[in-house]
Amino acid sequence: MLRLIWRQLRGRAGRSVALLVGVLVATTGFVVLTGATTTSRLDVRGTVERNTEAAYDILVRPKGTRTPLEAERGLVRPNYLSGLFGGITTEQYEQVKTVNGIDVAAPIAMLGYSTTPVPTPLDLTDAVDRSLDRQVIRVDPTFVAERGLSSTAGKPRYVYVTKHPLIYPRLDAPFDSDAVPYSDGHSYPSTASCGPVPREVLPDGRRLPICDPRFALLGSPSTYSERAGWTVDAVRLLPDGRFESMPFVLATGPGGSPTTADRLRMAYDLTVPFLLAAVDPAAEERLVGLDGAVIAGRAIGSDDTAAVKRLGTSVNLAIPVLVTSRPFIDAALAARFTRLPEVSPAGVPIVDLEQKLGSATGTAAGSDRYDVSAGYRTKLAEGLSETGCCYGQLQVIVQSGDVQYERRPDGTLHARPQPPVGPTVYGDQTTSSPLPRPWLSEDQATRAVRRLALPDGGNAAQRYWRAVGVFDPDKLARFGGLGQVPLETYEAPTAQGADDESRAALGGQSLEPSGNPAGYLSAPPLLLTNLDSLPELLAGGTGPQVEAPISAIRVRVADVDGYSERSAERVRLIAEQIATRTGLDVDITLGSSAAPQTVELPAGSFGRPALRLTEHWSALGVASVITQAVDRKSVVLFFLVLVVCALFLGNAVSAAVRDRRPELAVLACLGWPVRRIGALILGEVAVLGLAAGVLSLALAVPAGIALGIDVDWRRALLAVPVALLLALAAGVAPALRAARAHPAAALRPVVAGARRVRRPRTLVGLAVTNLLRTPGRTLLGAGALAIGVAALTLVAAAAYAFRGAIVGSLLGDVVSLSVRGADTAAAVATVLLGAAAVADVLYLNIRDRAAELATLRAVGWTDAVLARLVGYEGLALGVAGAVTGAAVGLGGAAWMIGALPAALVLVATLVAMAGVLVTTVAALVPTILLRRLRTARLLAEE
Repeated sequence: MLRLIWRQLRGRAGRSVALLVGVLVATTGFVVLTGATTTSRLDVRGTVERNTEAAYDILVRPKGTRTPLEAERGLVRPNYLSGLFGGITTEQYEQVKTVNGIDVAAPIAMLGYSTTPVPTPLDLTDAVDRSLDRQVIRVDPTFVAERGLSSTAGKPRYVYVTKHPLIYPRLDAPFDSDAVPYSDGHSYPSTASCGPVPREVLPDGRRLPICDPRFALLGSPSTYSERAGWTVDAVRLLPDGRFESMPFVLATGPGGSPTTADRLRMAYDLTVPFLLAAVDPAAEERLVGLDGAVIAGRAIGSDDTAAVKRLGTSVNLAIPVLVTSRPFIDAALAARFTRLPEVSPAGVPIVDLEQKLGSATGTAAGSDRYDVSAGYRTKLAEGLSETGCCYGQLQVIVQSGDVQYERRPDGTLHARPQPPVGPTVYGDQTTSSPLPRPWLSEDQATRAVRRLALPDGGNAAQRYWRAVGVFDPDKLARFGGLGQVPLETYEAPTAQGADDESRAALGGQSLEPSGNPAGYLSAPPLLLTNLDSLPELLAGGTGPQVEAPISAIRVRVADVDGYSERSAERVRLIAEQIATRTGLDVDITLGSSAAPQTVELPAGSFGRPALRLTEHWSALGVASVITQAVDRKSVVLFFLVLVVCALFLGNAVSAAVRDRRPELAVLACLGWPVRRIGALILGEVAVLGLAAGVLSLALAVPAGIALGIDVDWRRALLAVPVALLLALAAGVAPALRAARAHPAAALRPVVAGARRVRRPRTLVGLAVTNLLRTPGRTLLGAGALAIGVAALTLVAAAAYAFRGAIVGSLLGDVVSLSVRGADTAAAVATVLLGAAAVADVLYLNIRDRAAELATLRAVGWTDAVLARLVGYEGLALGVAGAVTGAAVGLGGAAWMIGALPAALVLVATLVAMAGVLVTTVAALVPTILLRRLRTARLLAEE
């Protein structure tokens, strides 16, 4: 049998070589493509493992704090802690720490916003006319935030510049006494409407008070906006050109020794809310390296406690904190200056002062602008002291709620407006805080704001925070670019314009927090105290935060370094234990990634238009989704490539068997049994498959190197069994069909007569009739093309489903881009195999019908007409195969994805059109051979 097989292969060298090349191409393509897919899979896993290292692996929050978006889509908004105040008890925290396998459990207790004055001085030096004896510089302030989109004017403030001497009240001057001691050694009437204010000494000896309205305002300053306050500052222009003024002392008004300076700078403070949080210093150091980020002073320790000072019946409570080196706030103060010559407020009663100064006319004298960030840095430069930068009130602490969203049909999130913030939230008549409300508190709110319920009034402790050090958020532990998700505690949130209009409004820059607790973007915690200070700070409070002060616990699991299946399972088991012991909400953050979301922000009350923003949220479990999706995609691609290779070989073997029908019929007539004929065909196919496998073993590695694909030698060894199995699988059906065929039927002509004779009137009709006369051959040709179209559509669907599962996050987008090479290689190879099958079928069709074509030529048909006939047959065959393949491919895609995206319909349409074109071109190739047909010989054989 083996000798006969060898003779058959050698006797039909052309067909044997064609089959050998077919098996070789299919096997080599399969090995190389599986290598590309496996390499892509390993690259994806490596990318995921390298880019999923984050600060913590598990996030523990109070029960019921998951938002609908988190539950539905696994998304967590940036700075989720800014709206989360308390809910976890210290006992639950201790239960978390007892779970085995935890490297560090870092609690954080969000307390709220402490309003702090930040200096924004304005330089008026160039606005002063030094030739005038006295003048008033009117300062018209404009408060600016959010890249200048939100702005509003405030009441004018005034600086009185005189060359006359000024005398000032001493620091021991009583505010409401009938006689106030001054720096010249005399006592003057207090004038209840003004208080202890500077007095101007006129040339005639009169000493006129210069009233300052900051001492005449009734009620608590915290009930009105900072843009509603106005002041009058008195400055003396000395003969040497310098300026003399008295520093402002909060307790008693102006006092102390006068200071001189070369430049005239007006003191102007903006009320800025800073978010205060309490942490476990030791745990925070292990989590993010907090101690190493301290750049001034010292790190806060677990043993730092609130300092209590008793002054008679009053109690001062100082809370130790670390303050940030960066405020993360986009706000500024701008002002225009107007010079009012020969105008003096000296001696003018407070009730008439504003009208007199406001009605005076003058000339423009320049402008200035000062940012809150610059003012904060100036404050830091003053050093760590109670009279310097790091000192702020805690009488009023406000807390902001979560942003409420409405989902649009396109997936856009619309931030729902909230009711305006009441004026008493920042203080009222019973509040001892003297700071006015931030001007942005009157803006359109997107968060509800409430005051932390703490005791206040005459018997309550005077609470304030005192800095022990300054930390730089940029020096905290940093993590991978794709793993640095907005779940990081100290990352400042930003948002970019999502459309051209919003980007133009923002000037191409990002929207940053404005400092408004009711605003959309919230700054991270900027003041950090320790958990041991909470009992003193919350003493006497009535809210639930007193019993459960901790807002979240960030857990890092031991022996976990990036995402892997082992790490994921270890983290999952520990998360289950935490949830079981505490009953809290537990989320696995291992393998999370930033996920861009489109947010519609409604227009503000101070000019900011409605914006469409792109904001990076955190998508939980992205790494797990990616690795599962890449595994599924690899299996799908392996299967599709294998099926295409098997069908290609099956078509080639069927064509070879069909070409040998008369020979097989003769063998059957000579008495060969069915099994022997089948064994002969399978033996030939097996020998060709084995030879192709050995050749593929030698070609796979060089082909992979040429294509930039890593084909391992162990995978290349698979070429031999794969080629043998593919060849045998492809030859089984044709062998059985040939062995079972009746000898008489095998000897009849391939082209059978039509049952119903129809005379086509056109060449196109004749081409269609020819295809219908041989339905088996037509189905084989159309099926070959359908294989390529359907396979390519399915490959595109597999890639689409894979990318659809992971896109939407930064890590997913990077992985999606990295796998496109393997997807493209699989798709192109599939098309080439399908095109080769189509070409083979068309070639065999022309050979089988050579006598028929010779007859048509003998009766007068020209080669051009015959070429058109063959071309029309190829076109009809291509249309049938392409439409069928597209339909089958789209059906399989719909089953695979669960939907039928428009992108896949477009892909299938384009592939079908390309298939028709390729088939038409392939049909033209045999027409060239029409000229070589030997008409006389073919007719004689027929």
